Amino acid sequence: MPHTAHSTCRRSCGNRLTLLTLATVALLGGASASASDSQQLIALINRYREAPQTCAGKPTEVAGPLVPDERLARAQLAPSVQLQDALQRVDYQPATVKVLTLSGPGSVEAAFEAFKQRYCASLLDVQYADVGAQHTGNTWQLILARSFLPSGMPEWQVAGQEILQLVNAARAKAQRCGDQTLSPAAPLRWSEQLGQSALAHSRDMAVHNYFSHAAKDGSLAGTRAMLDGYDWQLIGENIGAGQGTAEHTVAGWLASPTYCFNLMNPDFTELGGAYAVNPQSDAGIYWTLLLGTPQ
Repeated sequence: MPHTAHSTCRRSCGNRLTLLTLATVALLGGASASASDSQQLIALINRYREAPQTCAGKPTEVAGPLVPDERLARAQLAPSVQLQDALQRVDYQPATVKVLTLSGPGSVEAAFEAFKQRYCASLLDVQYADVGAQHTGNTWQLILARSFLPSGMPEWQVAGQEILQLVNAARAKAQRCGDQTLSPAAPLRWSEQLGQSALAHSRDMAVHNYFSHAAKDGSLAGTRAMLDGYDWQLIGENIGAGQGTAEHTVAGWLASPTYCFNLMNPDFTELGGAYAVNPQSDAGIYWTLLLGTPQ
């Protein structure tokens, strides 16, 4: 059955901390980029991560959306300061982190193209879940990171209900999804069948250490949902990796133009969501959200 990645689809269409000194970073305590510049740059990066790409001439898979993190945006870096110390000062404890810098671009679009050309592998790396942007003059900095998973993770059903509440709270007001402003939408109800199907895909990604809308057996969300007994007329899927809470995960989806559109689509009436953990995997934790409208 044809399917368009994480977009809505009708039946007819089918723990390692990287320590860097700022001698290698070459940026003196820059101010945070303006809110609009930062949001626009992160939206461009997330759109880039949403679809299969090529990097250095080789094909790459999709990666989960990066969540804007104000702590990373506030981190003050200097040549004599280790990155770990700078992040401790803003109360961010990374499991993995990387700093990307460049000088010259005068606009957000030019900065994104330069980052993409120079650092495509890092921008598309599934192990990163958070991002902070800084901008001083024509010098731009991105901090890509993932924090340690919290202890005492809730049962997946509890996290699924939290996702339901967070998504409905988002749908209750207008949202900016990329370059579109979407109107409020009616709340969704929980679907146990979609929840079980989401759990199975999250577990498959975690166990087999991959991140994709296509399962290892090649099946896509619509097929998997039907096999799990969900007879749908409309279905969509959001996936995420690296975020340790439902709140963090939904924030990433809202920061992703396409995933945000899925959350706000008024044609959906139900959802089911779940996560699965594998500490030995690249991202540590994998989330799946299925949105549907039954026949």
